[in-house]
Amino acid sequence: MADNNTKQTVLGWEEWVALPNLEIPGLIAKIDTGARTSALHAYAIEPFGGDKNPHVRFKVHPIPDRPEIEILCSAKVVDRREVTSSNGESEWRYVIETPVRIGDKTWPIEVSLTNRDNMQYRMLLGRRAIGDNMIVDPNKSYQQAKLSYDLYRKVKKTKSSLRTLRIGLLTREPNSYTSQRIVQAAEERGHVCEVINTTRCYMNINSMAPEVHYDGRVLPQYDAVIPRIGASVTSYGLAVVRQFDLMGSFCINKANAIGASRDKLYAHQILAQHQIDMPVTAFAHSPHDTKELIEIVGGAPLIVKLMEGTQGKGVVLGETRKAAESVIGAFRGLRANFLVQEFIKEAAGVDVRCLVIGGKVVAAMKRQAEEGEFRANVHQGGDVQPTKLSKEERAIAVKAAKVIGLGVAGVDILRSDNGPKVLEINSSPGFQGIERASGQNIASKLIEYVENNVKTRVRRKPRRPSRKNIKETFEGLGGET
Repeated sequence: MADNNTKQTVLGWEEWVALPNLEIPGLIAKIDTGARTSALHAYAIEPFGGDKNPHVRFKVHPIPDRPEIEILCSAKVVDRREVTSSNGESEWRYVIETPVRIGDKTWPIEVSLTNRDNMQYRMLLGRRAIGDNMIVDPNKSYQQAKLSYDLYRKVKKTKSSLRTLRIGLLTREPNSYTSQRIVQAAEERGHVCEVINTTRCYMNINSMAPEVHYDGRVLPQYDAVIPRIGASVTSYGLAVVRQFDLMGSFCINKANAIGASRDKLYAHQILAQHQIDMPVTAFAHSPHDTKELIEIVGGAPLIVKLMEGTQGKGVVLGETRKAAESVIGAFRGLRANFLVQEFIKEAAGVDVRCLVIGGKVVAAMKRQAEEGEFRANVHQGGDVQPTKLSKEERAIAVKAAKVIGLGVAGVDILRSDNGPKVLEINSSPGFQGIERASGQNIASKLIEYVENNVKTRVRRKPRRPSRKNIKETFEGLGGET
């Protein structure tokens, strides 16, 4: 790679290098002008992304005598080549492109992936990878800044993952606007997003190696999972999310939080516990309590709401006491679980959807119900418009998502004469209306949230004790060897 600085950089025959996009802070590489191509130690090499978007995931032991330290890496595949090693053996290798940093210089190189466990150096830098203004002194070592393996003690969660992520999108609607936008945003940010039909997953519940199976194969460990669980499969969907969580994937919403948001009664009890304002809500099982339910919420008009309903379905307005009693009686006759809720007249068929991601309101929209309709849901024909939130509205939306435990949530608010009231919390909010109304790229913000929460994958496997350590431990306990 050409360098604008005409001064030549001198490299020794061995140098400390860093591979920032692979999140490898430092390893020692052999600089070999006799080799055309570069090679990086890799094992557990796993291709993914298909022919249209080929990527590869692999593990690296960066420290030769510390096999318990391993880093999970991933990158886009640029080629697959047959490479002949110095001992004459040929091997087909995946080739990736990644920046390399030596001293104060960083430039992109192509590097092949191969297992170098039996090699002294974890990386070989060939002549194709050496910059135009670089020369190699074969009689010297470490002519550039030295690093240290102590860097691996300091590796923590990065601000934003640089490597390619393998993301699983759990949904039964791959062609929906939201699903397609999530996949598109992931690919635009350099990741691979695989759509998984929740109901076609089945699980091996094993304490040593939990697995999720899909269409006859074991699914890989995803860096992150985005659950969009349909209401009709909530119970099974939550079990699948728990399984991915057990496997170590970052789930943007945990199963217990999704479950809490789907149980409208439980969600309202959590909101009440944390003193979050909402419409007065009542619940009873006995038909003898109908009159008292109506009185608790301030009489008619009132809202009767099925606890399993979504998108405005199963929500009925009881305009008079007699109408309310009839609706409640009908729901009880169907043995349906329902809530009775105060009707906020001054809202006038308008509610506000706040999209919360990672503890921040990233967008909002106002939903206006059709004439003669009190439900403002987009699926019920409601119109969406941009809106500006007050400080109080932002705060209550963030708090509601937090107490339920959701990293990503759609929080619906009613504007009443007494301030904002939380109407409902959605763990799988749609993006179409809010992207149109706000002009925000919600899908990209979601993927950015995933990037910021996927930890740098540095694992420290327990080391096998040496015979010397076993002997010392045994003698320390007073035993004889």
